[in-house]
Amino acid sequence: MADEGSPQGVLLSGEENVAVRIKLEREARGWSTNSLSDRMNEAGFEMNPSAVWRIENRKRRINVDEAIGFAEVFGVSLRNMVGPPRLAAMARAMELIDDVVDAYRQTQRANAAFTRARDALDAYLAEHPDIREEADVMVSNAMAEAASSHLLQAYGAPPGEHPNTDQHGSAPEA
Repeated sequence: MADEGSPQGVLLSGEENVAVRIKLEREARGWSTNSLSDRMNEAGFEMNPSAVWRIENRKRRINVDEAIGFAEVFGVSLRNMVGPPRLAAMARAMELIDDVVDAYRQTQRANAAFTRARDALDAYLAEHPDIREEADVMVSNAMAEAASSHLLQAYGAPPGEHPNTDQHGSAPEA
């Protein structure tokens, strides 16, 4: 287990993360800097053992092509290589973090789309005030139905209520 002061558990910058990660991955495989250099060269990424050592010890910067090469040789994504070493070494944690970030981005896009759609409807209804009340009721009902359906799917029916009945206890029509 790493010491508290170990760079493995510290949020470093992307380039430092890659340097730490290269050393961790190399050592985890029992490879020498020579062995890693050979693998990089076989993969088409020119690298000598001295360069590997200098990168790992932050005496030399790493370029994007080299980072791609290390990721390829280690069989991990470049995004994973750039992440905090302790988290990145736990591939499942990185997958879940990526899922959360992707879902957040999707909600941001959906919120922006909702705002645009609502603004367009409001602009239209400003020009047609005679239908505003009916349109607002339709939107409210559709949104309430969507929310209710989502809650039912996510959490199931409330206790004591059969999932195939409506809020009045009636079964839906066939």
